[in-house]
Amino acid sequence: MASFPSTFPVMLMIITLMLGYLISLASASNLNQDFDITWGDGRAKILNSGELLTLSLDKASGSGFQSKNEYLFGKIDMQLKLVPGNSAGTVTAYYLSSKGSTWDEIDFEFLGNLSGDPYIIHTNVFSQGKGNREQQFYLWFDPTADFHTYSILWNPQRIIFSVDGTPMREFKNLESIGVPFPKNQAMRIYSSLWNADDWATRGGLVKTDWTQAPFTASYRNFNANACVWSSGVSSCSSSSPSSPSTSNAWLSQELDSTSQDRLKWVQKNYMIYNYCTDSKRFPQGLPPECTMS
Repeated sequence: MASFPSTFPVMLMIITLMLGYLISLASASNLNQDFDITWGDGRAKILNSGELLTLSLDKASGSGFQSKNEYLFGKIDMQLKLVPGNSAGTVTAYYLSSKGSTWDEIDFEFLGNLSGDPYIIHTNVFSQGKGNREQQFYLWFDPTADFHTYSILWNPQRIIFSVDGTPMREFKNLESIGVPFPKNQAMRIYSSLWNADDWATRGGLVKTDWTQAPFTASYRNFNANACVWSSGVSSCSSSSPSSPSTSNAWLSQELDSTSQDRLKWVQKNYMIYNYCTDSKRFPQGLPPECTMS
């Protein structure tokens, strides 16, 4: 039997590190090209030649940004490092949204907490102006210690919320039973850091400690493998969703058995609120999508 030289483990480690470095270079985006700072009077900054974006909040104001492009379906990734320490009362929102009174929206909201207490990830899906589809989770790591990748997969069949590649929520297209699904309105990416101490932490019981300000959230490594919508035309219109190219495989992506097991693991161990089990909130009966397994 052939044997590997003693230096093989070291060579493998070097190759792995080099590949990781090259992948990080390839994935690094210039945030100046993808986003506009929209409010905050200087509290939002794009730094390091477009590699890093920071939002900050003080007692006078928060801050925010939005994408230059609109998208109609996509796989959207962004690395975030959330406000550290005592972040009670603060909300970092990161979401897709269209405009108008019957807007569509896909939400990540990160609800701050006292030092040592876990962040809450609040998710919601709006379709045709109607939301009320909240699911909330704790995380299995400290989201303030380092950057983690938060992803939204949005295709005509489903919406999947993921963290570091682990799915935490799936919202399926159930138009067949009368549940509206976001599929006709292009959406921009928005993010903001703001004070919501009237509700964000323990229902508003814990207020923002302004002696800890400014509060700062950081963003990097944005990637959108997505259909850009411009002047009524999709950049994906040349590719049929029924037979997508390899680069557009997300257009028909679904959870495989391994991902389904990971989703169940997250929901069993880390979900803290699910509108589909809140019968007191819906005395006339749970929403129809909640009856589907």
